[in-house]
Amino acid sequence: MQEQLNLKPTHKLVKSYYDTLGQYGQLDIDHEMAVRSAFQALLRGCGKQFEWTLVPEYAIHKPKAGIIKVDGAMVDPFRLARGFWEAKDEHDDLEKEIRAKFERGYPKSNIIFQAPEKAILFQNGIRQGLNEDIRDGGNLVELLKVFFGYREPHHEEWDEAVAAFKERIPAIAQGVKVKIEAQRRNNPEFVQRFEAFYDVCRQSINPNLSVEAVETMLIQHLMTERIFRRIFDNPDFTRRNVIAVEIEKVIDSMTAKQSSRNEFLKGLDHFYRAIELAAESTQDYTEKQQFMNSVYERFFQGFSPKEADTHGIVYTPQPIVDFMVRSVEDILKKEFGRSLSDRGVHILDPFVGTGNFITRVMKEIKTTALPYKYENELHCNEVMLLPYYVASMNIEHEYLERTGEYRPFPGICLVDTFELAEPEQSSLSFMSEENTARVKRQKDSPIFVIIGNPPYNAWQQNENDNNKNRKYPEIDRRVAETYSKDSSATNKSALSDPFVKAFRWASDRIGEGIVAYVSNNGFIEDKAFDGMRKHLGDTFPTIYHLNLKGDARATGEQRRREGGNIFRDAIRVGVGITILVRNRSASRREIWMHQAEDYWKYYDKAKLLEASGSASAIAWSPVCPSIDNDWLTEGLRPEFEYFTPVVGDSQCGLFKVMSNGVQTNRDAWVYSFSKESLSNQVRRLARTYNEQVASWEGRGEGGADLDELLDTDDQNIKWSSRLKE
Repeated sequence: MQEQLNLKPTHKLVKSYYDTLGQYGQLDIDHEMAVRSAFQALLRGCGKQFEWTLVPEYAIHKPKAGIIKVDGAMVDPFRLARGFWEAKDEHDDLEKEIRAKFERGYPKSNIIFQAPEKAILFQNGIRQGLNEDIRDGGNLVELLKVFFGYREPHHEEWDEAVAAFKERIPAIAQGVKVKIEAQRRNNPEFVQRFEAFYDVCRQSINPNLSVEAVETMLIQHLMTERIFRRIFDNPDFTRRNVIAVEIEKVIDSMTAKQSSRNEFLKGLDHFYRAIELAAESTQDYTEKQQFMNSVYERFFQGFSPKEADTHGIVYTPQPIVDFMVRSVEDILKKEFGRSLSDRGVHILDPFVGTGNFITRVMKEIKTTALPYKYENELHCNEVMLLPYYVASMNIEHEYLERTGEYRPFPGICLVDTFELAEPEQSSLSFMSEENTARVKRQKDSPIFVIIGNPPYNAWQQNENDNNKNRKYPEIDRRVAETYSKDSSATNKSALSDPFVKAFRWASDRIGEGIVAYVSNNGFIEDKAFDGMRKHLGDTFPTIYHLNLKGDARATGEQRRREGGNIFRDAIRVGVGITILVRNRSASRREIWMHQAEDYWKYYDKAKLLEASGSASAIAWSPVCPSIDNDWLTEGLRPEFEYFTPVVGDSQCGLFKVMSNGVQTNRDAWVYSFSKESLSNQVRRLARTYNEQVASWEGRGEGGADLDELLDTDDQNIKWSSRLKE
């Protein structure tokens, strides 16, 4: 992270600030709400150098003073407030205003009190000895440099931890893994409990789950349980959560010989302390929740990059969540005369992540209706342990905030949603008796609303990564016999993307009701998805799609037109919000679309969602699909379908055969400018391959997973799926 602000009096930001004030002066405008906008723009521009965001009207919760709002706060990517700003106009007595604000409990850590001609900076409760006349550009720049350069002691430690986060987490996790493997060798009680836990994990999550994956679950639990305990002040979580109870049995057998669990993890104290000290500056539960969501996202990206990529672990921006939930509520009323608060409207988030959608749904539900909905009609699934924990805590605390009563949330299941479509799962245990009962109850519930953010990773970029998404026979069969069968594309590999499976699963799961997803938007235009578009149009009488663009993979002018991604740098695919409505009494079929403006930044797209509020305020345009199931038909010419195809059968088409030509899948290995180098490369590849074949054939009766056995060093061999076959 950048440490010092790069700013000079001649900088465009500074000149723009003074120009704006000059324009206001010419118009005799001097009231606070108007003139503070100039300084607000200056702070926002400076903050971008540090990835800090200016949050206007920032609320701070004080135990005795209640809620106070400062005009702005500079917030980092972890939602930690790094500095505050309070604006006044030139008629205010700035010194008097400062005394009054501090008496009310305003922060003294790093705050600017600013009027158009004067600014006073306090840091750690001490007034800084700066020239406070900011009519001079040099004084203004010095003030901003001191403001942005300030770090509280616990922030310094936190910044160090963040800077090394991705590098440190794998080493820390490896240290815990070594301890677990030692227990497996020397602790019979641990071995017994581990094997029992491993067995139920395979039944509930994945029949092919490896021992290493279960060890990873234990590592996640060990490394995060203390964080939950400290940050959320919920020491009883592991005794109340149905999954945590099962894992605690295994952990207890591992740490029994240590004086305490903290002693077992003593080497991680510095890591925990940085997180805990940083979290202390979060004032209320919402801030703690946002902070933990960010830690969770960074944790996975550092701890298990492959798992993060496979499951598309990305925190959904709040404007998207708010828009989707309000849209579902409005469409429920319009199409069905019902509400999220009504009994009988079962709501499911099949990929719950940190619980953002469910907690937002709870805010929309009437307080009088919430206890029944919470106990009976809110459902969600998560396949990974850490987000399951975060979601449980967030949902349970939201209920506590709304009702004043704590209740464990009975609607969350640790289960793979796609696995629920497999018929043989009905006879298996799902982790624990309580979790099994929850899964069965969900499967028996008449789901009326499905809402969420499905995983989006289509396939691994390199076969050596051994990071393929799972196969699901039933879902894959349904995709093949519908979307794939009715697609006219030659290359249909894009239909393997989990978000496609999510649409197929939801279409089969919902009876009458609404499906709302934020997902990869490629399906609205790409050729491979023409069959998917056909079936969505046939299945759902009303479809809304808000195209937020942002495809970073586009090139040239098209890339610039795509603008920023509303998920910022978290993902590279284009994004869209799709709302599918199945109302059996609908008299006609309609597809509506709205597209974000070209070149918009991510914050422009967020503003669109915030300003609109819900789908009911969007200026939708009707879509008339072509005979080939194209939705984006602008510019298409009807005579195109009568042109002679390049490839066809004996009746039509210039050619009967089509080929990709010479395709080695390993050009870097079999082409070279040096004959000697080429010979060495091919010999090394062949030698490695033959050694791997011999190892595979000699694996013994116990068998082995091919991907776990293979040498995946890119310097020795380049694997492809066909070579593995």
